Amino acid sequence: MTDPINTFDAPPTTARGEVRTWLRLDGLAALAAAALAYGVLGGDWRVFALLFLIPDLSMLGYLFGRGFGAFAYNLGHSYMSPLVIGGVTWALGRPDFAPLALIWIAHIGFDRALGYGLKYSTGFGDTHLGRVGRTKPAT
Repeated sequence: MTDPINTFDAPPTTARGEVRTWLRLDGLAALAAAALAYGVLGGDWRVFALLFLIPDLSMLGYLFGRGFGAFAYNLGHSYMSPLVIGGVTWALGRPDFAPLALIWIAHIGFDRALGYGLKYSTGFGDTHLGRVGRTKPAT
């Protein structure tokens, strides 16, 4: 029997129906809140645009296999990462890193709003928000 907490490589169980809609709206709310906070902090929108897609570099982890790719992608697309970095740097008196954390949060929210969720190691298209991309035709 598998441990339900550690089913990283288990076949995906995904959000459906209204739960999926709520999760996507959560992503949209995170994008909006992070962008608003970025503006309130006086962030440079050119920097925002330049760095917005940087978290997608985590997809390069897939060059080393599906398991490592999913781990790297999830590390780059979990709210935990920018919140920890932003919170620690703020607590250490370096709030100048807060705009970078907000850009990162905005990116994650954008992806979630589009339906790109955290990845399972079964394949790039298998996410907690559902399957993304094309499905293989039945043979």
